[in-house]
Amino acid sequence: MNLKTMTLALMIACAGSLAACSSPTVIQHRDGSSDVAPDEPKYNKDSGMYEYDKDGKKVQINKDDVKGMEEVK
Repeated sequence: MNLKTMTLALMIACAGSLAACSSPTVIQHRDGSSDVAPDEPKYNKDSGMYEYDKDGKKVQINKDDVKGMEEVK
């Protein structure tokens, strides 16, 4: 297992253990990085951006920069 895979697995495990009623989502970026959002990101049609919370702050990411999203189970 390489470092990126181990980091992603750890992030998913941590997000799953911290969230009781929410459905955390892993957001995979085109540059290979990923983020874990506590809930499914909301898409804003007017701006073309996904919006989610990360560490208590609102984050926006362009729809074209998102490779994929997967709900953590």
